[in-house]
Amino acid sequence: MTTGIIIAHRSEAVGHDGFAQLLRAEWTKFRTVRGWVIALGAAALVIVLLSFVSASGSRFSFCPTGPSSCTSRHPAVPTGPGGEPVTDSFMSVHQPLVGNGAVTVRVTSLSGAHTSGSPVGGGPNGTLRPTSQPVLAPWAKAGIIVERDTSQGAAYAAVMVTGAHGVRMQYDYTHDAPGLPGAVAVSSPRWLRLTRIGDIITGYDSTDGSHWSDIGTAQLRGLPSTVQIGLLVASPAYFPSGSNNGYPSMATASFDEISVRGDLPTNSWTGEAIGANAFYPVLPTASSWHRLSRNAFTITGSGDIAPRVGGSIFNGDIGGSILVGAIPGLIVLIVVATLFVTSEYRRGLIRITLTASPRRGRVLAAKAIVIGSVAFAAGLVGTALAEVIAHHVLITNGNYLLPVSGPTEARVIVGTALLLAVAAVLALALGTAFRRSAAAVVTGIVLLVLPFILVYTLPAGDSNWLMRLTPTAAFSVQGTQPSSPLVANAYTVTNGYYPLEPWAGLAVLCGYAAIALGAATWLLRRRDV
Repeated sequence: MTTGIIIAHRSEAVGHDGFAQLLRAEWTKFRTVRGWVIALGAAALVIVLLSFVSASGSRFSFCPTGPSSCTSRHPAVPTGPGGEPVTDSFMSVHQPLVGNGAVTVRVTSLSGAHTSGSPVGGGPNGTLRPTSQPVLAPWAKAGIIVERDTSQGAAYAAVMVTGAHGVRMQYDYTHDAPGLPGAVAVSSPRWLRLTRIGDIITGYDSTDGSHWSDIGTAQLRGLPSTVQIGLLVASPAYFPSGSNNGYPSMATASFDEISVRGDLPTNSWTGEAIGANAFYPVLPTASSWHRLSRNAFTITGSGDIAPRVGGSIFNGDIGGSILVGAIPGLIVLIVVATLFVTSEYRRGLIRITLTASPRRGRVLAAKAIVIGSVAFAAGLVGTALAEVIAHHVLITNGNYLLPVSGPTEARVIVGTALLLAVAAVLALALGTAFRRSAAAVVTGIVLLVLPFILVYTLPAGDSNWLMRLTPTAAFSVQGTQPSSPLVANAYTVTNGYYPLEPWAGLAVLCGYAAIALGAATWLLRRRDV
């Protein structure tokens, strides 16, 4: 009995020590094969070099009034009251208001058109042809506004009719509240009102000018005594259904029954194209205003008042540059991970390995830990260097980079390294299942790389499903482009947007790897070597 107890105790100790020794043995196998170690370094180098090449090819060019006005430096980007980058470009007809007051207006029509020239991102703005097609952008806006001043990024509150979202009250670029639904027309006008009491702005709407509904209230802290009140018209980029390209658009609105209450020092209206020289898909000839009578105007405008997003509107994306290098680096790691196991089958060394460690599941687990760890290390170094270099090159080339927080940068670097590590484990499992390098490598590339190539040839809806259901969903960890429900854009994979959240996408790849590893373990235990 005593002997039996001693043996059981020693067996547990040997089991614990045995796995550590097994890990050490698998690590020794890996590091003693010079080609694998060199390939790891090559994978990191490929990520860095191709990210550099991608960033070098992204050069900003802006021609606001034609080829002679082209510049390679991105214009200054306005920031809103919260410090976020914003788009602030619209046609304004305004006048100063001192102290408290109110402005009321009736909007009787809103129509639009978009250019038939080059799409946004297809060339300098100076090449746009103003020939237009009658289409109203969903977020075209026409209404009344109270703003601190007419500088870009100034605090504001506005009540507006829109192309497809009914009446909205929006303030400080990111806040939005819905009002009356439906489109505006001569037979169905919308009455709008804004009141100011101190720094409190309240918005109202009505269908008849008699019965009013409170839409919302905004507090614009630090609002000076003298503010600007008036009318606005804006029309952002128009994206045809299924298109990745946006086209500059314009909108025209009719206003009447204009009433302003309060201290008006000038008591006269001034028309001004706010942000006329800003880089945005704006038609230079779109901003105009016509006074039809004492209290009636027709105003045409182009641009937007909204948060700034990425995608096809603005070039320069660190995540996109790193992606270009990560895919070839991934292919290198697929090959290395596959050879880590198939080379033992090819040379017959797998028999020695399994004789020394009969518990086959533990052998595969040790190989997975080793290959996953070295792939993570290579990915971490390569991605960190690529991010620093790509950022510097993109800025040097005149691109504007939307701000990215420190945690987001860390997520891109660590997430990409984890993506490569889990992909290596998946490739190892495929090598164990197939026992042949060619079959395993091809299958790994089909699973991990081919779907990402296909998304560039498929419609946006199909591409999104592909990026949800295949292991390439993990590339969402590289997404850095902001989005907003208040901005129309092509939120597609080809523009740097992913249908899944970053860590959810990585979880899809982890699920594939877990299933493959489980199947490989089952096959390894059942088959003869």
